[in-house]
Amino acid sequence: MQSEGTLLLQRNDVAELLSLKDCINAVEKIFRWQGEGKVPASGILGVKAARGGLHVKAGLLPADKSYIVAKLNTNFPGNLAQFALPTIQGLIVLYDSENGAPLAVLDSIEVTIKRTAAASAVAAKYLARANSSIGTICGCGQQGRAQLRALHSVLPLKKIYAFDLDEHAVRNFAAELSDELRLAIEPVRALPAAIRESDICVTCTTSREFFVHKEDVSPGAFIAAVGADDENKQEIDPALLASAKVVTDSVEQCCAIGDLHHAITQGMMRKESVYADLSEIVAGRKPGRASEEEIIIFDSTGIAIEDAVAATAVYEKACAARIGSHFDFAA
Repeated sequence: MQSEGTLLLQRNDVAELLSLKDCINAVEKIFRWQGEGKVPASGILGVKAARGGLHVKAGLLPADKSYIVAKLNTNFPGNLAQFALPTIQGLIVLYDSENGAPLAVLDSIEVTIKRTAAASAVAAKYLARANSSIGTICGCGQQGRAQLRALHSVLPLKKIYAFDLDEHAVRNFAAELSDELRLAIEPVRALPAAIRESDICVTCTTSREFFVHKEDVSPGAFIAAVGADDENKQEIDPALLASAKVVTDSVEQCCAIGDLHHAITQGMMRKESVYADLSEIVAGRKPGRASEEEIIIFDSTGIAIEDAVAATAVYEKACAARIGSHFDFAA
């Protein structure tokens, strides 16, 4: 425990300390540890409000790290239009697992954005076709940007179709990332045609109705379904889920709040229909892609160990570089 008190880190500090590459490596490592049985099950708690809600995700890292980590995120979809605030806001708290001392409090936005994209990249590394070169990004906000950057680091992407209900957002997305990543990025309005041509598709929206239909997905495609992080959100056709190989970040969590939740509610799937958790594949307990033709969906709801390993990396770097300020909550 630090005698100076609890370390406080702002979003800019976190952004400086957590690179996307480091986050991908950390998330892959923590999935492997989970698959090897080295990480205990994490927990989630949700509370609803009139215009949004709060969820709390907590996890314990392996004993050699000695951290308990809890993330408290609010999700209010109307924030930008109504209050000029981000949809997601929150904090992450790190505790010493030996004595419960609060070691750090940091802004959660950068961690949430980067660890979500990192999970998709890890899933794509193990589940997408190795030669995947054409993709569709549905949702052109900060998460869409992070998703494309992460996927570009693990796949030989050459062309991207970009889709968003906000045409201004699509144009900005294409203008910003086409030069940065040296990719051909084409804004599209006809989403089905774009998905049919794509090797990969990422959905990172706040949609409450599915918009990726079974008939629009070509054989061999990999889909990272990212947006459904509560039981009211939905992006993927339940019939598509029922016909595809489904891999989850957490089968229990996806059954409760992911796109999988909707397929189960409609009686089209059961929990036992899920092929694997990603941790099982990363740890080598189950094979990933079995053929060039199978459609694989990664249902990603965001789990506590992703937040924990990313936040821990930020904390340890901050301590080494003496970044941030301290506050004694017990004084």
